[in-house]
Amino acid sequence: MDTSYAKISDIISQAKPEGVFVASDFSHIAPINTVRQYLSRLEKSQQIVRIMRGVYYQPAYSELLQEYEAPSPHHVAMALSRNFGWTIAPSGATALNMLGLSTQVPARWSFVSDGPYRSFSFGNITMEFKHCSSKETSGMSDKTALVIQAIKALGKENIDEVHIQRIRRSLSAKEKTVLLEEARHTTAWIFETIKKVCKETE
Repeated sequence: MDTSYAKISDIISQAKPEGVFVASDFSHIAPINTVRQYLSRLEKSQQIVRIMRGVYYQPAYSELLQEYEAPSPHHVAMALSRNFGWTIAPSGATALNMLGLSTQVPARWSFVSDGPYRSFSFGNITMEFKHCSSKETSGMSDKTALVIQAIKALGKENIDEVHIQRIRRSLSAKEKTVLLEEARHTTAWIFETIKKVCKETE
């Protein structure tokens, strides 16, 4: 067996269940076209499942449901961002859901991106990537970008102490420190809200 193929197979086998992969994840092992062929072979051997063109995942089996679980839309979005070289962040209802500010599962999974507008679908899931200024996503940790987008989704007039408390509880002390540092140049009212969230670390 080709050693590069074996190495890619081992990496996928040792990854966490529900791991989502694209060819560029293995570009350090073999040329992209070769990696694509290997991923196709792994799909045929049922080690991975094809989600959409060029995107695969390792299914996790649910003992409770007695079936394989569907891939996480967020994991798929992150794989697409790696594939296209985009920096993304959940936005709108997606950001609120991921931060625990809403229990409503979004009908469309929305992300802001420094790439072009694109929409993708798999199963009954639709994901949309909306172009935004790079300053909204670049140079930030995933958690900082998520918090900023969630606050934007709530809107200046709608944020109350309950929201602030929930966001605060979702962050570790280190994440609050990083958030304060990375969000300094965001919109003034958003940063004022962030300072309230992080007041324990000021």
